[in-house]
Amino acid sequence: MSDARLWHEVDDYFTAHLAPGDEVLDAALRDSEAAGLPSIAVAPNQGKLLQLLAQVQGARHILEIGTLGGYSTIWLGRALPPDGRLITLEYDPRHAEVAARNLARAGLDKLVEVRVGAALESLPRLADENPPPFDLVFIDADKANNAHYVEWALKLTSTGSLIVLDNVVRGGRVADPDNTDPDVAGTRAALELIGSHPRLSGTAVQTVGAKGHDGFALARVLA
Repeated sequence: MSDARLWHEVDDYFTAHLAPGDEVLDAALRDSEAAGLPSIAVAPNQGKLLQLLAQVQGARHILEIGTLGGYSTIWLGRALPPDGRLITLEYDPRHAEVAARNLARAGLDKLVEVRVGAALESLPRLADENPPPFDLVFIDADKANNAHYVEWALKLTSTGSLIVLDNVVRGGRVADPDNTDPDVAGTRAALELIGSHPRLSGTAVQTVGAKGHDGFALARVLA
């Protein structure tokens, strides 16, 4: 058995026992595929991890950078209390339309707001609204701008908030100093920022599974 097949089977086992899907989540993936969205949503067990992190945080306000079809948004939105709020930023209007339908089917359209446009334009406008600090920020957008997204996450959070940065391993390329791919360079810059910033304490974990060899970083905002 190949490594990739074994990783996939283990993910399937974990998902079946710990993060089983339901009609709403399955429909979100089906509709995203039917609309031609790229198949890059988080795996079910990763979605469940996001939900657990939000619950451990006691999150009432969540920011997501990169919506795609709203699959991860549903996992996060389900962790919110009835008076909670999730703002998710999506560059592509077509992706945002699919996400909005998926969120309405999930009964989360009153808790979740999808904002369309380049995140680096949406984030300053969001800051101008002076929203309550976000308890959790999930970053899963264009990787070249990862460091900028971490900087904005820091501006929009407060002590004790959690920042989650996805896809940081890039198949191992993040550790190759000669790799100048913008996605790799942007991810490396974000990790170096987390490691050097006096108001952040973070780590990164590499994973294998249905999504291949990748991983995520976690950073807690300090006083």
